[in-house]
Amino acid sequence: MFEILNISGMGIEAGSILLLVMMIALLLTGMPLAFVTGSIAIFFIIFWVGPNAITLLPTRVYSFITSYVFVSVPMFILMASILDKSGIAKDLFNAMKIVSGKIRGGVAVQTLFLAVFLAAMSGIIGGETILLGLLALPQMLRLGYDKKLAIGTVTAGGALGTMIPPSIVLIIYGLTANVSISDLFTASFVPGIMLASFYIIYILVRCYLDPSLAPNENSDNEFTLLEKAKILKSVILPVLVAFSVLGSIYLGIASVTEASAVGVIGIALSTYLRKELSWKLLKEASVQTLQTSGMIIWIGIGASVLVGVYNLMGGVEFINNLILDFGGGTPIYIILLMMVILFFLGMFLDWVGVALLTMPIFVPIIIQIGYDPIWFGVLFAMNMQVSFLSPPFGPAAFYLKSVTPPDISLNEIFVAAFPFIALQILALTLLITFPQLALWYQ
Repeated sequence: MFEILNISGMGIEAGSILLLVMMIALLLTGMPLAFVTGSIAIFFIIFWVGPNAITLLPTRVYSFITSYVFVSVPMFILMASILDKSGIAKDLFNAMKIVSGKIRGGVAVQTLFLAVFLAAMSGIIGGETILLGLLALPQMLRLGYDKKLAIGTVTAGGALGTMIPPSIVLIIYGLTANVSISDLFTASFVPGIMLASFYIIYILVRCYLDPSLAPNENSDNEFTLLEKAKILKSVILPVLVAFSVLGSIYLGIASVTEASAVGVIGIALSTYLRKELSWKLLKEASVQTLQTSGMIIWIGIGASVLVGVYNLMGGVEFINNLILDFGGGTPIYIILLMMVILFFLGMFLDWVGVALLTMPIFVPIIIQIGYDPIWFGVLFAMNMQVSFLSPPFGPAAFYLKSVTPPDISLNEIFVAAFPFIALQILALTLLITFPQLALWYQ
């Protein structure tokens, strides 16, 4: 029966179109990406490659889920979950308020500083966006900040976790591209801070050019000296944990996996000393970690299996030739084509799926045309920044919508994010033009 239904005679061009049409059709039904990619992979391995080849699938799955570095993913997610359930983020926000000084737009600026700290502690955009939406957005709206500016600041700040180490995006890219995750973290640090700086400069310039966008308030007067000392004392240990995690990776003292375990212990200890650690908190954080990690693993399994089957079909070679022939084979045109492909895929697919579907094809091409895969990994993470904010399925917007007042629509959130998307594209352009922004450490 399988021989009768064999469709390999249609050619790889038609087969690739059929695969793409099937993926779009199944995604439109609302089926999760992991099951879409997995079911398509099984279909093509049976009716294109042959049912005997199905025994190769467990090898692909095993190599993905047994990577030692992958252990760091649930560790960093657990860090983010504990932060989400504790009051550390709130005290960090108040600490930023103390040191922000008397500047117009100060609350928006301190929101972005907090976003950088949270990103350096977790690398997960979902919890970070929700925390900022609960802490910073109500205060900015209460103080009279322009609604679009406040919403855009929170949405963009919440997505910084993709760029600033320890980024889960970079970890998954490193696993897929088989490159050093420590080098990826080092390379992404300057571009991540550069992007955050663009946000801050944009806010300050807009607020000083148009004072009606933000109040001019001295936030120092809100706390007594004793309250300031108490707040600063409560955040010393969490900040030290963040610096120790990243510092141990950068200095080569610990691997990414070891540093992630130290980070979890440090954040748990911080929560315990603050008298916030409880069985309920640990249970909720653990469940949240299992849910997020499970999603990543299942998407990874489905995507890696599909890429493996497509490779058996000859599709990877077909796509390689198409990309290498684009623009007469000029490297910069190939890079731009990849950026466009990633941008459009990011509008409809989860970043995990985008990474695991495209990087096995893109990275060998990047190496072949003479570019550094570490640099390309930073480009990928910056590109995913855009996908987190852009319609129709920008996840940062949906995360924020879940905690905003009913009068703030999803459309308003997307519109408010547009200036920050422009800044992301500017940062991406600078990274492409000046690779040393990412490769400064070499």
